[in-house]
Amino acid sequence: MRFAYAGIFMKTSLFDFHLPQSLIAVHPANPRDNAKMLVIGDALQDRLIHELPQFLQAGDVMVFNDTRVIPARLLGRRRQARVEVLLHKLSPPNGGVRYQTPRQARGLWQCFAKPAKRLKPGDRVDFAEDFYASVMEKLPSGEIVLAFDYSPAQMHSLLAQYGHMPLPPYIERLRHADASDHEHYQTVYARHEGSVAAPTAGLHFTEALLADIDAVSIQRAHVTLHVGGGTFLPVKVEDTDDHIMHSEYAEITPEAAEIINQAKARGGRVIAVGTTSLRTLESAADDDGKLHPFQDETAIFITPGYRFKIVDMLLTNFHLPRSTLFMLVSAFSGLERMQTAYAYAISSGYRFYSYGDACLLYPQKMV
Repeated sequence: MRFAYAGIFMKTSLFDFHLPQSLIAVHPANPRDNAKMLVIGDALQDRLIHELPQFLQAGDVMVFNDTRVIPARLLGRRRQARVEVLLHKLSPPNGGVRYQTPRQARGLWQCFAKPAKRLKPGDRVDFAEDFYASVMEKLPSGEIVLAFDYSPAQMHSLLAQYGHMPLPPYIERLRHADASDHEHYQTVYARHEGSVAAPTAGLHFTEALLADIDAVSIQRAHVTLHVGGGTFLPVKVEDTDDHIMHSEYAEITPEAAEIINQAKARGGRVIAVGTTSLRTLESAADDDGKLHPFQDETAIFITPGYRFKIVDMLLTNFHLPRSTLFMLVSAFSGLERMQTAYAYAISSGYRFYSYGDACLLYPQKMV
C-alpha cells in the first residue's frame, strides 16, 4: 500500500523565497553539534545544536532515521560518450518492472542519468573494466532502468570502489564530493544501506550529544526511510494539488512502534529528527494517534491543512524554496510563521540546506 496526502489547494508560489547563494553551506559545521539552531515557536530563539537537550523533557522520545547513504553517484561511458548516473531506487523482484528472464531482473535500479536522452534500451554503460550495466528501459518520468548483473555483496564492493557520495545538486554546483564526504555526509547512527541522500537533520548529532540526550531520560527510537533522489526534484506545477510525490521505502519495526506508543501513552512528546522520520511516522499512524509497524513505500505529501497524527516537535534543516519539504514545515508550524522565520534566518546569516544549520519547530496551534 502506498500512502499519499495532499492538503488544501495552495499556489506553489506561496512557498517561494529568495536565498543568496552565499548562504548555501558547502561544508558541515565542525564539530557537527556546533551548528546553529533556530528555535521556532511563539518567538524565535538563536541557539546551538548542542543546546538541544534543554528543550527536551523526561519521557519524550526522539525518533531518528537510521538509513545509510550509499556511494550512488557513478561516472561511466556509453562507448565514447561520458555518462553520469545517480542510482535512485532498487526495484525489488516482481516489483512492477517486468522483464523476460530472472537473470534480467537481477539488480534493477531506477536511475537519473546525464545525458539521459542519448541512452536507449540495450545500451551498455561501463563504469570500470569490471563494472558495467545495461539500459533496460526509459521511464516516462525521465529516469532510466539499469540492470547490474552482480550479487548484493558484489554490488556493495563495486560501489565502495567506484561510487561517489551523492552530494545534493546545490552543493555539487559549488564543489565536487571529496574523501571527507564519506564521513560527513553520513549520520553517526546510520545502519541500513539504501539512501542516495542523507537524512540531513541527523548530520548534526555526535556521540557526545546523544549521550547528553540519554542523560536527561529521553528515549531514542529508530525508523528507516531510504531517501531517494526525488527529494531534490523541484515542484514545477502551479498548485500543490497537482504535484505527484516520489515514493520511498520506509520501515518501522514492532519494537520501535511499541516504544513510541508507550511514550505517547505516558504523556511524552514524539520529536522527529528530520522530515524523513516525520513522514515515516505519519505514514504509519492511524487517526487515533497510534503508530503501527510499517514495511512499505510511502508517497505521503504533507501541505498546510494536514492534521498531524503523532509528531509533536520537529528538528530539521532549512529547505529549498518551492520544495515539498518547505511545504511540510509550513504545514507543521504554520506558513506565515515559517515565512517570518526563514526571512529572519536569511537576514541573520543562517546556513541553508544539507550541510547547513537547523531549526527546532513547535507545532502551530490548531483550532
